[in-house]
Amino acid sequence: MRRRNPNLSLAITTAVSATRRHYATKYTAKITSTSPTGRSLSAEVTPPPPLPSDVRGYPLPRRDLVCKATRILLRQSPSASSDPFSDLADFLSSLSISLTPAEASEILKSLNHPRLALRFFHFCPSISPNFRHDSFTYTRLLLILSNSVSTDRLDLVRSVLSDMDRSGVRGTISTVNILIGLFGHCEDLEMCLGLVKKWNLTMTSYTYKCLLQAYLRSYDSSRAFETYREMRRRGSKLDIFAYNMLLDALAKDEKVDQAYKIFEDMRRKHCRPDEFTYTIMIRMTGKSGKADESLAYFQEMITMGYTPNLIAYNTMIEAVARNKMVDKAIFVFSKMVENNCRPNDFTYSVILNALVVEGKLGRLDEVVELSKKYMTRSIYAYLVRTLSKLGHASEAHRLFCNMWSFHEKGDREAFVSMLESLCSAGKTAEAMDLLNKIHEKGITPDTIMYNMVFSALGRLKQISHLHELYEEMKKDGPAPDIITYNILIASFGRAGKVDEAVNLFEELENSDCRPDIVSYNSLINCLGKNGNVDEAHMRFKEMQEKGFCPDVVTYSTLIECFGKTNKVEMACRLFDEMLADGCSPNIVTYNILLDCLERCGRTAEAVDLYAKLKQQGLTPDSITYAVLERLQSGSHGKTRVRRQSPITGWVVSPLR
Repeated sequence: MRRRNPNLSLAITTAVSATRRHYATKYTAKITSTSPTGRSLSAEVTPPPPLPSDVRGYPLPRRDLVCKATRILLRQSPSASSDPFSDLADFLSSLSISLTPAEASEILKSLNHPRLALRFFHFCPSISPNFRHDSFTYTRLLLILSNSVSTDRLDLVRSVLSDMDRSGVRGTISTVNILIGLFGHCEDLEMCLGLVKKWNLTMTSYTYKCLLQAYLRSYDSSRAFETYREMRRRGSKLDIFAYNMLLDALAKDEKVDQAYKIFEDMRRKHCRPDEFTYTIMIRMTGKSGKADESLAYFQEMITMGYTPNLIAYNTMIEAVARNKMVDKAIFVFSKMVENNCRPNDFTYSVILNALVVEGKLGRLDEVVELSKKYMTRSIYAYLVRTLSKLGHASEAHRLFCNMWSFHEKGDREAFVSMLESLCSAGKTAEAMDLLNKIHEKGITPDTIMYNMVFSALGRLKQISHLHELYEEMKKDGPAPDIITYNILIASFGRAGKVDEAVNLFEELENSDCRPDIVSYNSLINCLGKNGNVDEAHMRFKEMQEKGFCPDVVTYSTLIECFGKTNKVEMACRLFDEMLADGCSPNIVTYNILLDCLERCGRTAEAVDLYAKLKQQGLTPDSITYAVLERLQSGSHGKTRVRRQSPITGWVVSPLR
């Protein structure tokens, strides 16, 4: 050994403990220094104790070091600077110790932020030139990134895998399991299987299960089934959850034969089916038109000791109802109620649809009676709404009357649905009666309910009832809104009651509401269609003066009024004004003006207008072609008959 100080001598002695232990040799060193005067000084140096290790000889993480490093990185240290990694480097250098991969893995486990964990992972090699990440640290980081909700987590994982490949580190089967659980595309899953071969690993039962579930997540039931077959060849097994996932996916993809194979494997020896398994089989056979098999599975489920839940009963009822077995559906429903399983909206909807399809709606009373203890206001309301939407106003009204007698308070949605159904069916007397009695059930009628009845009365031109209901509304009901006024103006105009429509418009102007464009359109249409075109035009000008921009309905209505009174020049001028104001005419507007020009014999202008229609990209309809047929045949002003159009080949009726 080369000595820099000739007066310094190094003596090393080795002492072995009397009680020998494996790998426990103790080294001590004594340093001796001699001065020129002959005096000597010696000091004994003891090296740091070896790192603690487990029974296999692997070093154990130092818990105090891991905790301190974690606190620094999470900024729980009182002396934290602006950069926790700088603090960590200072802390480790002050101890003159090196961080082990096992300790780095434990620190990664304690960091709850993926970005922070990734930064620490890249920071570790800078602490010591001898530090190298191993499969455990890589796997720990991949696990953290896989649990991240970051949108770029897949890219980060692929980057870590590339770094792992460059470093020559081989992962474990746990690494592959994590990756399979993360990825959801077949290309990535093939990459995971490639890593198994590259790293010379053996797939475990858990790996196969992860792979099967990954294929199911990517909606690839075929590869999931092949994975299952490979598992069976290797003697691996699935749990009941994985079996049900695979069975459900195959059933939804209508791979019936494969689903039968899975179910038979379960029933024969591998896994006892549960109620969810039987529910899947009942749904699959029901969709396949095998209602008898569905019933057999349902009975087998009960024999096995399982109690059907709401989903199982609904699935069974749907299976027999789909196959038009109404009696069976009601029988299963009766057993459902008998076993104290409360039906829900879906249960009633399935039975109701089956009764409607089979023309047995009269049996609805039987269903209601069977489930009388579960018939709440919401169920009644649902049935009323559903019957109303299906167009069975009489049945809805009868059921509604039952609800009226059965419950002290009413359901607002049911009342609205019933009103809508009665109005749609033209049963205005019943609708008005219901509106008058609705307060008896603790419900205050609102403007929407009144407007619904007003629309029905106006559509049927029942003006006397319209007056009567409007007076009741002003006396005892809610205040009319702008929609109320618009409905009434349009209704009186449709019935030719011009004075009443004008009076209502003036009442609207003096009320808390203010006329809108729909109000003006309704009034203009009322005046124009009843022969008062000049007054309609004045209202049109008034509308513009008050800042309302006429829309395509306004222009089309007024153009039609001018056309029917043979004021063609005014109609054409208004059409040009419409274009100048930037209001685009629709096919109805063009048809009105085309008909007007054709009636007056202005053929050339009509042809030019048709060319403009085509330039606007509008699609001619049957009325357009009827006008063109008259133009071609020159039949304006003559008796018009039904004839085949040479343009379209259609037989259409002429406009009158």
